[in-house]
Amino acid sequence: MEEKGKKLGLWNIIGLGLGGAIGTGVFVLLGYGVAYTGRSISLVVTIGCFFMLLAYWYNLIMPSMFVLKGGDYSMKAMLFNPFMSGVSAWMILVNGLAMSSYAVALAQYLAIAVPALQNHQTLVAFIAITLFFLSTIKGSRFITILENIITLVLVASLALFIIFGIPKVDFASTFTSADGGFFHGGFTGFVSALAVMGFACQGTTMAPVSMAAVTKNPKRTIPLGIIIITLLLAVIYGAMGIVAGGVLPYAETAGQNISVTARAIFPNALYVFFVVGGGIGAIASSALGGLGMFRYPLLQVANDGWLPSVFKKTDKNGYPYAIYLLFYVISVFPIVTGRSLDAIVSQVMIPAMLINICMNLACLTLPKKYPEQWAQRSIKMPLWFYNICCVLGAFCAGVVAYNLFKDLTFNDAVFAVVIVVVLCALSILRLKQGAVKAEDLAAKKEEIVRQAIADTTADEAKAA
Repeated sequence: MEEKGKKLGLWNIIGLGLGGAIGTGVFVLLGYGVAYTGRSISLVVTIGCFFMLLAYWYNLIMPSMFVLKGGDYSMKAMLFNPFMSGVSAWMILVNGLAMSSYAVALAQYLAIAVPALQNHQTLVAFIAITLFFLSTIKGSRFITILENIITLVLVASLALFIIFGIPKVDFASTFTSADGGFFHGGFTGFVSALAVMGFACQGTTMAPVSMAAVTKNPKRTIPLGIIIITLLLAVIYGAMGIVAGGVLPYAETAGQNISVTARAIFPNALYVFFVVGGGIGAIASSALGGLGMFRYPLLQVANDGWLPSVFKKTDKNGYPYAIYLLFYVISVFPIVTGRSLDAIVSQVMIPAMLINICMNLACLTLPKKYPEQWAQRSIKMPLWFYNICCVLGAFCAGVVAYNLFKDLTFNDAVFAVVIVVVLCALSILRLKQGAVKAEDLAAKKEEIVRQAIADTTADEAKAA
């Protein structure tokens, strides 16, 4: 059932996507990037935005060819065989583990602003994740409006960080300082920093592609929104990197979150505003963007039979309360069990990047399979350039997966392997049980293609 309400425009998509892209990663990970590469962290995060755009290449190119109301899930259903369709379907649910990181990070930042909460972070995180999920009941447009408001506060906080910080940067020692100067760790350090910051730079495509069902002229609006979001994020992150790496000595910033630099550049009142408006705003906007992003793919997973039929249920307005309840339980699990969330994020991203490798390479077949849609794509480029981008996209995703895996502890690495094995096993199990039939998936794939083409034609007719 399609959600009712007014359609989203370009600025709604930009607000939703930018708010979702500026997340906990930049607040927590910039210091780790500085540790690897020194002041060239600004170059790392600028390049990183485009690096991760390539890693999610299929999320940019497929919406330019088709209107896919199932978002990421429909894309994968189009390109994958039944087994890989199942793996990607279960992977959507695994993402619930990573959602808990937003609530825990929010609790940590609240404890900075309100020290009395220091010993109650688990409870605060539980309340936060519950409120995040309750906000989804009002629908995607409500989340988008709330996200836009939070994004305004967030952007104001980051602007203050840049405005107050740039005058205090010691530019004279940018290239000459032996202790944390440009390319402090050489080329290897630069690549390591790029991989570490990949988590912070990866969100430019995710929220927009999930909103095709509620977006005006999505074939044009979504790809254009993604490109604008990526450019804006590169500028914002680049400026933040200059401040984070250039105000304080290397020893004081390496491995620390940017609240250390914020404390040095702000008067106390603005520091509190930055922690609340910046840190907490980024976390909240990322969480809301994530929940909005997963709405339609989660419902599609249930409808296709990968889950029992009870999870197909929606209310009269199309809200998929049953599948969201399951997603909520998965999201709460790391909070109540006290698992290491940095390891969970890596363990979620590794299988996601492996799937991205397959998706980006599968995109090589699109121009030949769908010549009419290729000819009418909203992003124009020569075929040879497109093919290069597909291969580069697979390479970028592979670099992220490898670097995340090699930095895990032995136990966490084993758990990451277990997650991949379980995803494969569940896919095989549901296919063998007959809950999902290969022929049904083939028919579904044809239906997705037919519907995508029909929606594209209808959308273009309305635009004309």
